[in-house]
Amino acid sequence: MATISKRMKEAGKLVEKSKKYSLEEAVATLKKSPHPKFDESVDLSFKLNVDPKGSQAVRGTVALPNGTGKNVRVAVFCKGESESKAKDAGAEFVGGADLIEKVTSGWCDFDVAIATPEMMRDMGRLGKVLGPRGLMPNPKAGTVTEDVARAIKEVKAGKVEFKMDKQANIHVSIGKISFDEKAIKENAISLIEAIVGAKPQGVKGEFFKSVFMSTTMGPGLKLNIKVKE
Repeated sequence: MATISKRMKEAGKLVEKSKKYSLEEAVATLKKSPHPKFDESVDLSFKLNVDPKGSQAVRGTVALPNGTGKNVRVAVFCKGESESKAKDAGAEFVGGADLIEKVTSGWCDFDVAIATPEMMRDMGRLGKVLGPRGLMPNPKAGTVTEDVARAIKEVKAGKVEFKMDKQANIHVSIGKISFDEKAIKENAISLIEAIVGAKPQGVKGEFFKSVFMSTTMGPGLKLNIKVKE
């Protein structure tokens, strides 16, 4: 039988399970909760009122105004002049066929993959490795581009991708619990607005079935956020 830690018991005392929290209340409650000895991520989880098996896919990117608080490791698949531009822009891993071969062997020690258009034909065989991890470069996410330097700077500054899974859920980290309340709230609003902006046509009723805010090791708080047709 699983045991509940003292920290989780204390955190649980602050949470009203039947309550729908305003964004301000949720952030304040999570900040008051006891935390482990590391800087937890703050996450938003959405359950969408869409048909995941139909044509109502929800996907996009958003630049979080206060960044993510994470050291984003970037791998850039490119050739020639783009390699030096990627290195100058701060990419941790840069290469062409050599980098593709390394990933083919199972190495994926990076957070974001960026590629130039000319590399995508060669990268087709990486789909089985990068696809399940959500790392495959995609033009819609801005990670297939000639301007690799700009793409690198954007993701390191706080640009994140959101993508609905097969159960119509979206999970995104929006910062760290060490951020002040205003910064967490601003990042949350930016993400919520971006997802609303990606709402497919034809959605009836509430777009969000539920929205929860949580920390890595903390309780989830249900938010009072309504987006109607």
